[in-house]
Amino acid sequence: MSALLSWLMTPLSGAVDHSIQPWAYWHARSMVLGWGVLIPLGALLARYFKITPRQSWPQELDSKVWWHGHRALQWLGVLVMSLGVMLAWGRSQGMSTAANAHVWMGWVLVVLGWTQIVAGLARGSKGGPTSEQLRGDHYDMTPYRVWFERLHKSLGWLAVLGAIAVIVLGLVVADAPRWMLVVLSLWWLALTVAAWLWQRQGRCVDTYQAIWGPDAQHPGNTLQPIGWGIHRPTSR
Repeated sequence: MSALLSWLMTPLSGAVDHSIQPWAYWHARSMVLGWGVLIPLGALLARYFKITPRQSWPQELDSKVWWHGHRALQWLGVLVMSLGVMLAWGRSQGMSTAANAHVWMGWVLVVLGWTQIVAGLARGSKGGPTSEQLRGDHYDMTPYRVWFERLHKSLGWLAVLGAIAVIVLGLVVADAPRWMLVVLSLWWLALTVAAWLWQRQGRCVDTYQAIWGPDAQHPGNTLQPIGWGIHRPTSR
């Protein structure tokens, strides 16, 4: 046991000790919390909980659980990420090639993160039978809405996957203790297993049907779902 603990506490390079500046470890903690925890949870919530396990769908439509949770987690994740950026601002002088790669890849994630926030605010009108106006970008699945969903979903998952690479590279640059990489790997493995199970259970439901039901009178139900592995149930 002592040998295992010693191995886990040893830096990735095998160095004798591990020491970084306070700004660096708070930067790392912010980025791991934002990109490694909050944003992936928000993405999984949006993909697999548009219909909750206890919801009597299609008698009960348009559960807002996923929407409020997704929005809160993504906003919080991006804000925490921005705090991490401010902590590291102007500290890239004299860095190694790997550190510079981490910086530039990190900036790509920053742009993607804020792009997702801005795109979410500009997603178009909703419409539908429960709204004051029946016509809406989402209910009618206008070309604007179709392209929004394509970009929002693809860029979102690209950012989540890219964040794993950037975080791992950051751990290498900081020569972090091995236990950090082990814990993060187990966390990401747990999220992957959960996603696999929920996918097999058919919980990745089309947003349109989750909101308005499967009736063919709704114009969006005549179109193919946007994204991969999306399930369109007729009843539960």
